[in-house]
Amino acid sequence: MNKNQQINYSKIAVLSLAHMLNDLYSNYLPQMLLFLVVVNPGFTATRAAILVSAFTITSSLTQPFFGYFMDRQGKRWLVYVGTLWMAIMLSLTGIVQNYVVLVTLAGLAGLGTATFHPQASTMVNVLSGERKAVLLSAFVAFGNFGFALGPLLLVPLFQAYGLHATLVTVIPGVLVAILLLLFAPRNDVLTGNAPALSAVVNSLKLAARELVALLGVIAIRSLAYTGMLTLLPLYLKSQNLSNIAASHLVTIMLFAGAFGGILGGFISDFYGRKRLIVGSLVLSTPLFFAFLNTQGTLSTIFLALAGATLLSSFSVTVVAAQEAIPENKALAAGLTMGFAGGLGGIAVIFLGRIGDIWGLSTAISVIFCLPILAGLLGLLMKSRPAARTQRQAAC
Repeated sequence: MNKNQQINYSKIAVLSLAHMLNDLYSNYLPQMLLFLVVVNPGFTATRAAILVSAFTITSSLTQPFFGYFMDRQGKRWLVYVGTLWMAIMLSLTGIVQNYVVLVTLAGLAGLGTATFHPQASTMVNVLSGERKAVLLSAFVAFGNFGFALGPLLLVPLFQAYGLHATLVTVIPGVLVAILLLLFAPRNDVLTGNAPALSAVVNSLKLAARELVALLGVIAIRSLAYTGMLTLLPLYLKSQNLSNIAASHLVTIMLFAGAFGGILGGFISDFYGRKRLIVGSLVLSTPLFFAFLNTQGTLSTIFLALAGATLLSSFSVTVVAAQEAIPENKALAAGLTMGFAGGLGGIAVIFLGRIGDIWGLSTAISVIFCLPILAGLLGLLMKSRPAARTQRQAAC
């Protein structure tokens, strides 16, 4: 193994821990919805979807632009300043009374995570040597663990102290900013001549068919995922579950998704990216409906399995995009972790309207059908040899 292939586990660990704290904030607003409904009885499912979408759109649609900039500049300070910015904006959401101001704060907060993800994921890619899918899966899994901690930590906090408790939630953002300031990889990790805009456009054209299929898969998967985070707690509450019980179920789904993401990285290394993406997404739809139509422990098990299969392809799609445009890794991360997810975030508003017009149970059924649609679209993706096969061929 040459120098360029060495794996820097300590730096990857720092970035992964920072990702966990960053994504704790990314699942912040859905946890407020149950309490906003109580404070404001006129807070509809559509309003809830718009609020979550404001964060999702700005955090996602801007990522390709940050990704392109970082491919050329490699500014490490953006990873910690972005997280701190997001923490400050979100910590103010609980003390505002005006809905427009609330949506504005959500949109501004999204810009913080938009600067973190392309830079951090590219650093992990460069530091991971030949184990990119597995280690990027671990990095993504830490983010999913942070997502899962959202309902586990925030719902009890808001339940006990009210929405004004958002002010104290700035503390994790300060801690992660200090962590990254002290221990994040230096700019020289990303050395190399960044391609000019014309070269970027040309590489996108060459990989256009593959990227369109891949981004379509991610957008539909993101729509399902964001739709569940937004409407599933409201649906569970409509079924007479308490806020705490609903948050526990969402937490189980997210923790299972985090473990599924790690497992998905290993499976894709052995059997190929496309097989993992298509197979896992097609399988998740019947598992979600099994959760919906069973009771008790069995229902919870089905929800955990569905969450694991839905998110098992999360990091794999990032690696697949970086393989499609290997000279623009941060841009690829921005497109997959950001832009495509933002498209799904916009469409969540329509799911909210479905919930208001035809009921939350109908909206949930639509959401549960989306993963299989994403899986079928994945059949149009380009098939590449599994990473294990490539390593064996290189020996």
